[in-house]
Amino acid sequence: MQSLRPLFLALALAAAAHGEQYTAVFPAPSLDRWNYPFNPTPGTRISASTFGNEPGGALFDNRDGQFIVGFDTAPAIPAGLGASTYTVVSCVVELTYANDLIVEYDATVDPYTAFLPPTDAEYADDSDPGQPIELYGVGYRNGFFLANWVEISPFGAGSALNPSVRNAFALGASGSGAMVDVSNSVRERWTPQPFAVGTIAGLKAGSLIPIDSRLRFELDVARPEVQAYLRTAIDAGTLRLTATSLTKVVQQGGNFPTFYCRENPLVVALGTGAATLSIVVTTQSCVPADLNCDGSVNAQDLAALLSQWGAPGNADLNGDGAVGAPDIAILLGAWG
Repeated sequence: MQSLRPLFLALALAAAAHGEQYTAVFPAPSLDRWNYPFNPTPGTRISASTFGNEPGGALFDNRDGQFIVGFDTAPAIPAGLGASTYTVVSCVVELTYANDLIVEYDATVDPYTAFLPPTDAEYADDSDPGQPIELYGVGYRNGFFLANWVEISPFGAGSALNPSVRNAFALGASGSGAMVDVSNSVRERWTPQPFAVGTIAGLKAGSLIPIDSRLRFELDVARPEVQAYLRTAIDAGTLRLTATSLTKVVQQGGNFPTFYCRENPLVVALGTGAATLSIVVTTQSCVPADLNCDGSVNAQDLAALLSQWGAPGNADLNGDGAVGAPDIAILLGAWG
């Protein structure tokens, strides 16, 4: 069987190079975590809530309670073809409310000024009831990254009371387009644009949200930074996203949204209620030597090949299981 691996790899890469469309539905995440500094059961908690810190408070991130969901996409969509090979046509995530008639429904982004203390000169009262649930990517720090952060990893470095210490955080685009931690946007006095805002079909703005309501996030795949994040995730075979809110609370109290985790007994018994992912992805048509699938074989493809030297990958053009001199010969033969 081992001798067939190079042939299988070559056939798989060739099929992808001719362009395919993949439609995948994931009825539950491969991981989920209530990403909160005082969560004593990370990775096994049955529900997760999102909320902000006290307006003007010096402790905790502004987006204090965060909910990370992750999906292993590689079984349904081939990974490792190069991020630029993929185009995400649509991406929808859904969460299910686990509390009943506690929070008001709001599907519009609120400006940071609504979350400042009322004594602040820039404070502006929220023009509508409730606070939205927003979806972002996941970023990492303190030596953690996509490949080594798991749902039971430590929360952060240093005191959990401090802002900007969590190892995995809500990642979004700054005004300049750079991907940054958006967890403290109120302190930093800017309003990030989420990948998506949660909506509930048929529910009027300001209504109290019933238990088991499905909160739908349609990611804005037309935005370059969202598309780039998704492409990189599909290439890695793992898509992770963070649900957050600035729901107003007080120390040890307040009304905030809560969602089912995959370990919830009701979810386990009924088979529904966990986070879900529906995604449509296409791969571009290109010759195998066009490693970045930009329409030509050039120095960028050569650089990509050299970065994979000695290892398997999409630069293994002859399918022998490792990138080497024969693959350079194939690439140079397709140059132009």
